[in-house]
Amino acid sequence: MATSPTLKNTPLVVSPIDARTNLGKLLTRVDTERRSLIIEKHGTPRAILLSIHDYVRLAAPEPEVLKIIGQESERNQTSSLSSRQIDQLIRTTRAQKKKKK
Repeated sequence: MATSPTLKNTPLVVSPIDARTNLGKLLTRVDTERRSLIIEKHGTPRAILLSIHDYVRLAAPEPEVLKIIGQESERNQTSSLSSRQIDQLIRTTRAQKKKKK
């Protein structure tokens, strides 16, 4: 089903019963049409279903942010720490903060 650009940005709105009954079809639409799905109960939005693509886009930091974090890590000489070293650094910092309280 082809979707116009304005419809693509419009979320689908369904009741919990419709979501449960038609979950497979709705998952397909959310994925293929890149639309979100709002589940409303008694007219109140309760949950949103996003395609994995949209979720990753929203949850992942922007590339520029990652670049800045990497540069700061290089500057602080923390870019080559092992997981064990990072865990130790976190424990030490938390212990120091606890002592200050």
